[in-house]
Amino acid sequence: MKLHDLRPNRGAKKSRKRVGRGIAAGQGKTAGRGTKGQGARAGGGTRLYHQGGNLPFFRRLPFKRGFTPINRVEYNEVNLERLADFPAESEVTPEVLADLGIISEPKKPVVILGCGEITVPLKVKVHRISKSARAKIEAAGGSVEIIEL
Repeated sequence: MKLHDLRPNRGAKKSRKRVGRGIAAGQGKTAGRGTKGQGARAGGGTRLYHQGGNLPFFRRLPFKRGFTPINRVEYNEVNLERLADFPAESEVTPEVLADLGIISEPKKPVVILGCGEITVPLKVKVHRISKSARAKIEAAGGSVEIIEL
């Protein structure tokens, strides 16, 4: 096969419609524009989003500024006070938290935040933890392990 042998597939190329070439052509006289009116005139027609006197849709919506990052990671947030009821030396993992109903969406990673106090030592295995929460858990004699995302 050579370059001069290449052809587009049958039916892939369509000849353009030549309007306004007489009544025999099927698109003569008004050339598919109807009779009188804005759409029949040269340069006629309305701008994009025109709604004929109604307030345009995009002006009816409130301003929405900024953007949403596409790689954003949403976490299940758990405050330290929710872990205070666990027995000493128990292991706190995302699966345990999901079973107890502390986190709502088990597919999302878990972050422990430092709101509240803790007195019992716990083995915490989560995806992320704040500095204050880590300090409080380690001060109570517990340990923290970070799970990779």
